[in-house]
Formats: sequence, structure tokens, C-alpha cells
Amino acid sequence: MPKFAANLSTLFNEVPFLQRFDAAAKAGFRAVEFLFPYEHEPADIKQALTRNQLELVLFNTAPGDSDAGEWGVAAIPGREADARRDIDRALEYALALDCRQVHIMAGVIPVAADREAYCRTLIDNVRYAAERFARHGIGILLEALNPATKPDYLYSSQYQVLEMIRRIDRPGVFSQLDLYHAQLVDGNLTHLIADYIGQYRHIQIASVPARHEPDEGEINYPWLFELIDRSGYQGWIGCEYLPRTTTQAGLGWLSAFN
Repeated sequence: MPKFAANLSTLFNEVPFLQRFDAAAKAGFRAVEFLFPYEHEPADIKQALTRNQLELVLFNTAPGDSDAGEWGVAAIPGREADARRDIDRALEYALALDCRQVHIMAGVIPVAADREAYCRTLIDNVRYAAERFARHGIGILLEALNPATKPDYLYSSQYQVLEMIRRIDRPGVFSQLDLYHAQLVDGNLTHLIADYIGQYRHIQIASVPARHEPDEGEINYPWLFELIDRSGYQGWIGCEYLPRTTTQAGLGWLSAFN
């Protein structure tokens, strides 16, 4: 039976962030994830988790200056100090919140830039993170983002991420298999799920093309959920979708798994 985690950056936005933990638990979720925790003190988030007996399964390193178009800095040459500061800060939050995995955001590459220079910078920074995180048993995730959602991100394909992980060559580094992004870029989700089991450590879902609840669109999620179970995947499935109306009104799909 799949295990679903509510993404509190996209779900339950009807209430302020710290109240979304209560809403997720009331809706039947046992785990949550979100993009960024850094506007809140770890103690406040921990209290919300504990109050609702929720497990935190994922968050990201800081995005950098998102208003200026940044989406992570770990791959940007000359920003190594910023990247490692963000990695250290994420580790502090992960330890305080007992979160066992963190997504390290790579960054956007300027048009006509030397992609290989960005790849080498990311490799060095992720190796730095891997050494620090491994001491605490915390895994590192890398995620491909489709070009329509995030143009010029360092990697858009699942296969680019897998090749990057091979080059990083450190234990504890895995892919984050977002099936929404994967369908838009790579397709053949059956192959990605079944043949790369063990190389991804977290799955996320949303409908394609609208990125709504996983009960519409071109992906047959009930079939994929059975495949995920058969594959032996033991992790959580993050619900990182944009509700059609309110979060609660769109949770009917989840009743089959409660």
C-alpha cells in the first residue's frame, strides 16, 4: 500500500503554514514535506510535527534569490560559499526536525553558459554535503525539473540526474523521482519506476498536464501505485500538486488508500 505525504507548500494553503500540519493530520496524512522551512524556527515546526504525530520526509536547501530567477545555487560557479552555507543550514534543520533526506537545489544556468563548469561546481558541493550528511545518516536528493516549469535548470531529464549521481560517486546520494516532471520530459514511467529502483529514494506525484490531483490527466496513477508496490519501494510518495479548488475538496482520490 503506498504511503502518501502531504506537501505543505502546495496543499492546505487555505491556512497559514504552521496550521497546515494540523490540517494534514486531520485529513489522514501521517507524513509531510515542504519546499523551505527557513522562515520558521525549527522549534515551532517541531512542535507542529509532534502535536500531530507527523513525520517530516523532505525539504529543500534554500533557493537563493528567487525574485531574481535563482532556484538554488549549488551549481553556480563562484557561489560555493553560499551553497555550503545553505547546505549547513539545511543540515541543522534536518537534525532538529528528524528529517532523513534533503533535496539540494542545483540552480538555473544562464543561456550560453558553460554547462560543464556548472556540473563540476555541483559535484564538488554535493560531495561536501555527502560527507557532512553521511555522519548523521541523512540522504541527499537531486531532482530534474521540466523546462516549462523551470527553464534552464541544470537538469530536466531523469537520466541527466542519474548521470550526475554517477559522477558525484558518493554514497547516500539519490534521485528524487517526480512523476509529473518525468512524464513531461522522459515518459516511460514504468521503466523509470521498475528499472531504477534503489537509485531513487523519494517519489512525487501530480496530474499531467495540469498538475492537479492524481485522478485526472494522462497518467494512470492507480496502475503506477500498484507497480510502485511491486517494485519494492519502501519510501513515501509526496503529493506535490496544485488543488483544483480547495485541498479538502480534492482529497477524494486518497480514500482508496486509507
